[in-house]
Amino acid sequence: MPLDERIAAFLTASADALPPASLAEMRAATETGLRRLQGEEEASGGVRDYTVVAADGHRIALRTYLPAGVNRANAQPAMLFAHGGGWCLGSLALYDRPCQALANATGRVILSVDYRLAPEYPFPQPLEDVYQALRWVAQRAPQLGIDAQRLAVGGDSAGGNLAAAVALLARDRGGPHIERQLLLYPALSREMATTSYCEFAEGHFLTRDAMVFCWQQYLAQRRDPGAEPLHAATLRGLPPATILSCEYDPLRDEAEQYAQRLREAGVSVRCERLPGMVHACIHMLGLTPAARRLFELAGE
Repeated sequence: MPLDERIAAFLTASADALPPASLAEMRAATETGLRRLQGEEEASGGVRDYTVVAADGHRIALRTYLPAGVNRANAQPAMLFAHGGGWCLGSLALYDRPCQALANATGRVILSVDYRLAPEYPFPQPLEDVYQALRWVAQRAPQLGIDAQRLAVGGDSAGGNLAAAVALLARDRGGPHIERQLLLYPALSREMATTSYCEFAEGHFLTRDAMVFCWQQYLAQRRDPGAEPLHAATLRGLPPATILSCEYDPLRDEAEQYAQRLREAGVSVRCERLPGMVHACIHMLGLTPAARRLFELAGE
């Protein structure tokens, strides 16, 4: 399909904007810029904050979003969610509206993790924070009102990377049990040599240069298969996956390659390409109605 016309108009209007001059400015611009695209708040069954104490004593914030109209008397299916932002951007507050929309679409309690950000905390700290949050949730499922046997992991972009990587960690460390993984346009390889990286290197919201910067913050100069799930030695024994790629996204091909590797490893996979969409479309419900398709497929 052609690039969504509303997204195309937005990209044209913002083409001459000056890039942020520092990481601090980039973080601030991300918070304000993406929030403007999100649209109205959705109905909620309730939002609550918790604290996970990491092994080193750091306090990891965890925010839960209940689907609208949820029956709290029953244990609910849930999803631990890692937000996007290149491992160095993003926050719980930025993802309030997308996480509530995801809760309503999936009928699951969404538990959003405020993992520590690079470069202050490079790999593997963000991943370990997400894993420790997963363990905390699984251990306290009854108190949280969720069903530990129906606990999924999910994330978008860098958060999709963390969700895929935490599924590998849970497999290799003997748990917790993960019912399914939802990977939304995930960043899975530092190679950046695919056809989609060449076709959409610039001019389609996420750029190749931005991904170079983000990988440098997260991994510095070293490579590690724990940070690049596409290059994991084996994908056998992982939970079933739903993977959504975006048609006009540099990360499109690696997401679809990961789906193929999972299939070859005997993992059940549903992989869908979002037509006309660009990276970060989880934030674009206020920009184009077509962004709703991401939530519909996640719900399915």
